[in-house]
Amino acid sequence: DVLQVLGRHIGRARGINAADLVREMAELGVYDATDERRLRIYISELREDGIAVCGHPSTGYFIAATTEELEESCKFLRSRAMHSLVLESRLRKIPLPDLLGQLRLPT
Repeated sequence: DVLQVLGRHIGRARGINAADLVREMAELGVYDATDERRLRIYISELREDGIAVCGHPSTGYFIAATTEELEESCKFLRSRAMHSLVLESRLRKIPLPDLLGQLRLPT
């Protein structure tokens, strides 16, 4: 399974990009993730289960070895999510606070 293979990649320095991770899994006979898209789905499921799978385009995927690595990964995910929300608010032509349903106080 994906977690078994990611267990060989603990810490940022041992990160692995998606293509290499899929290849490594195939070499080990683990066929849960047969392509990068399916791999990303499994990575998301692991994260939803609370597994500290970190990832960044510059480092690849890895299991966090420190709280700092986990924090950096969370900041990256939040930044990516906020960027998507900003794009949605612009497409809908409404301010981001309105999109998020935040209370606006009179000023």
